[in-house]
Amino acid sequence: MTTFKAPKGTYDLLPPDSARYLAVREAIAAPLRRSGYGYVETPGFESVELFARGVGESTDIVTKEMYTLTTKGGDELALRPEGTASVLRSALEASLHKAGNLPVKLWYSGSYYRYERPQKGRYRHFSQVGAEALGTEDPTLDAELIILAYDAYRSLGLTGFRLLLNSLGDRTCRPVYRAALQDFLRGLDLDEDTRARIEINPLRVLDDKRESVQRQLAGAPMMRDHLCEECKAFHEEVRALLTEAGVPFEDDPRLVRGLDYYTRTTFEFVHDGLGSQSAIGGGGRYDGLSEMIGGPALPSVGWALGVDRTVLALEAEGIELELPAATELFAVPIGDEARRRLFRLVTELRREGVAADLAYGGKGMKNAMKSANRSGARFALLLGERDLAEGVAQLKDLDSGEQTALPLGRVVAEVRAKLR
Repeated sequence: MTTFKAPKGTYDLLPPDSARYLAVREAIAAPLRRSGYGYVETPGFESVELFARGVGESTDIVTKEMYTLTTKGGDELALRPEGTASVLRSALEASLHKAGNLPVKLWYSGSYYRYERPQKGRYRHFSQVGAEALGTEDPTLDAELIILAYDAYRSLGLTGFRLLLNSLGDRTCRPVYRAALQDFLRGLDLDEDTRARIEINPLRVLDDKRESVQRQLAGAPMMRDHLCEECKAFHEEVRALLTEAGVPFEDDPRLVRGLDYYTRTTFEFVHDGLGSQSAIGGGGRYDGLSEMIGGPALPSVGWALGVDRTVLALEAEGIELELPAATELFAVPIGDEARRRLFRLVTELRREGVAADLAYGGKGMKNAMKSANRSGARFALLLGERDLAEGVAQLKDLDSGEQTALPLGRVVAEVRAKLR
């Protein structure tokens, strides 16, 4: 028989570790829900052209990393490598921007796919929580999203991360900078693929992580020296709002990020405990993306935070999250009649909000109690023939060993009271 394994570069989430991932997703989503962001879910695959136009044809994501397929009908599709283009496509298709309440605030959570060389913190299948605010050009919105991400990380107990901040200008000042950067880059000793990128999107060369390239970029012109007055004022307002909110940041004039659609504000959260894969989240403003994919002018800003990377950051800092117990009470029946009665009690407890489980499979007392202890439950509820005859069940505290007889009609109320 063939033994199947998870595909290379992917992973399975299994208990008990999966509880941490769920807790991280919830911690990231909670500030968004409190700030007017509604949940959106898009298909796991989209038209290849959506990502080619939106993410950028010169990016590694589009040229090397997308999983693509051709349907029987001839449609060219790709597993989504990122979330922003899909969410914007969805909002435009549903005409959310025409409802008169801008910005349209959306958040999402899901799996994304890129064909990359697998290593710790970089997988071919990965999980993100993202947020997008569509339709408003306002530095306050940029600051809001950055603050929400910062607060999410802090709520998890993380302290070892840094926020890098930059501005990439707009369609007024970026062309001037682009020309200056191209002139500089053409004089460097670069390989053929990188030279081709100079002509398509020279800013992407600044994002090249190879040391041989970074060494030559020491004297490269900086976008901050070419910002128009409007972009300067916008960026300074974002910086001032972050400072007033007590969010520390570092100005990083070389920060570009790997997607072509960013304009003005761009930012990245990095964690120094993760080695080369230090980015745990990031985003920025993308005022022209809607037009790139056939929509109207719709200035927008957003981010995506990596769930996998955030879990690694927690491990790097030795942080153990306080997770709710998967099981609060474990029921141990002795005999068929006791099993039926306990099953009814367990069902009632669950309906009252108690996390309850039962020893299945007709286990003996010894094995059933081992299961109770392994479950992590605080209490075991035992019921045998003698207990049934007396109309009671035995509630055992699995920490102290103390055991109390409870009338069967009072079990649900007494257990709820003890767990409050």
